Amino acid sequence: MGGADRILRILVAILFSVLFITGVVEGTLGYILLAVGAVFLLTSFVSFCPLYTIFGINTCKVKN
Repeated sequence: MGGADRILRILVAILFSVLFITGVVEGTLGYILLAVGAVFLLTSFVSFCPLYTIFGINTCKVKN
């Protein structure tokens, strides 16, 4: 996972958390967004996304 992808995932996770905490998104959708945000945060910290492996996506630039 590339650096830009990691930063984007962290920002989206923060956005989902803020939307839930401020009450903009509530109920089931709010909890789903919190769960997705947690997954984004976890995958950005470990620099690995299982879905990228399944679909053959690579956002990390390889140094020659």
